[in-house]
Amino acid sequence: MHEYSIVRALIDRVAREAAEHRATAVRRVEVRVGELSGVESGLLATAYETFRERTICAGAELVIRPVAARWSCPRCSAEPAAGAMLRCPTCAVPLRLAAGDDLVLERIEMEVA
Repeated sequence: MHEYSIVRALIDRVAREAAEHRATAVRRVEVRVGELSGVESGLLATAYETFRERTICAGAELVIRPVAARWSCPRCSAEPAAGAMLRCPTCAVPLRLAAGDDLVLERIEMEVA
């Protein structure tokens, strides 16, 4: 379960940002999780609950925003219907993944003195 190491890195990053802004507390952490990122949202949430104790994130809610996989044609930018072959219906070239493989720390809400 690599979600534990991801959460450890997430909390470390939030702590650095909080220190940089002289925050007294973090209230909310928002992340985007792509469908093809290899990260299981439920496990990520469980890992966050486990590791946030005694950190700057102890009182912070974790909000996970799922991002669906989206494919597009590199030549004409056409996007296939869901479940279609990964080949452009117009150009017949292989499609490229346009979204849904990322894991992004999107927002941190913190209290600053």
